[in-house]
Amino acid sequence: MKKRYLSALTVCLGLAASHADAASCADTNVYPNWPQSDWQGQPSHANTGDKLVHNNILYQAKWWTSAEPGTSSAWRYLGRCDDATQITPVEKYGRLKVCGTGLCSESNQRVQLRGMSSHGLQWHGLGKCLTEKSLDVLAFDWQADILRLSLYVQEGGYETDPVGFTNQMHQLIEMASQRGLYVLVDWHQLDPGDPNYNVEGAKKFFTDIVTKHKHRNNLIYDIANEPNGVPWSAVRHYAEQVIPVIRAIQPNALIMVGTHGWSTFGASMADGDLQDVINDPVPFDNIMYTFHFYAAAHTEYHRNMLDRASDIFPVFVSEFGTQHYTGGGANDFISSQKYIDLMARKKISWTNWNYSDDPLSGAAWKVGSCAAQDFSDAQLKEAGAWIKAKIQEGR
Repeated sequence: MKKRYLSALTVCLGLAASHADAASCADTNVYPNWPQSDWQGQPSHANTGDKLVHNNILYQAKWWTSAEPGTSSAWRYLGRCDDATQITPVEKYGRLKVCGTGLCSESNQRVQLRGMSSHGLQWHGLGKCLTEKSLDVLAFDWQADILRLSLYVQEGGYETDPVGFTNQMHQLIEMASQRGLYVLVDWHQLDPGDPNYNVEGAKKFFTDIVTKHKHRNNLIYDIANEPNGVPWSAVRHYAEQVIPVIRAIQPNALIMVGTHGWSTFGASMADGDLQDVINDPVPFDNIMYTFHFYAAAHTEYHRNMLDRASDIFPVFVSEFGTQHYTGGGANDFISSQKYIDLMARKKISWTNWNYSDDPLSGAAWKVGSCAAQDFSDAQLKEAGAWIKAKIQEGR
């Protein structure tokens, strides 16, 4: 069985790294033991192409430098060089599937995935907050199970450049898969709230994504992020059109469907309710329903809805925050902990919003972290530090 060897070569070779690869950093100087010396013979700098290890990370100098590795643009990040042997989430659980009202591993054991959602790929995606370095941190430092890739449809997203955003999704799926993470491909429709508005785009997008990645066992497809302003019947109609497109390519694909009222089973709308879904569920197997909450705004009523719904249906909390539903404001860790406890007790999987340096309090990183590629704990916002601890709990 492959292990989570965290060598610098993992970036290129994915999960094919070996003990020898992981040990390759052992022959490299460790900062501040510079590979080059000054005229007095004192180690002082690196020349172009020199490598140096700092904080278990391998760096390569782009040009002459005496800057601390990782603190300036003079250094190229090559990857981690730990020789840890944690089994990756995908190696541990295999192909996921629905079992009863839960999520099960390939060997039919109930599992709970814990991880992070990206922000919109058009703002904080590939080469910004999602890089080789940031995904190493998420997979190996945070020990997350899953990364949700949020592709907005409007707001400067998919509809503005279908080919470009599809290619970005391809590359990010590859990067996350190399690290043994599950990947939740999120068709992030939001405004318009009726998913049927984008149904043809959804068919095209999922055809392209599933066709290229049907060989993988770590992908999950969320076909509608947050349906809103429409009844459950409209969401169900949309699902009946999109799910067969995916299943025609990958019959065993695990698929998620957003629920009415911004994925709350109607809890966030005046005339919607869980009973709507009970009366007329999506007519396919291996389907999960998504639930979203923001703990400072969605308290007991929404928690009860999640509890009730997860007694009846397989539910995945694909987005939540510790603040207001705007993604900002003060964190409510008391309400958040009640949700965490409920999800742990019922093995409800979750991804938190969001793994970026957006200015709002819901982003994990302080502003500027992504531009600097500094993903150290010192750069975590209050919510980021809290959620990192929840992901790591019990690991």
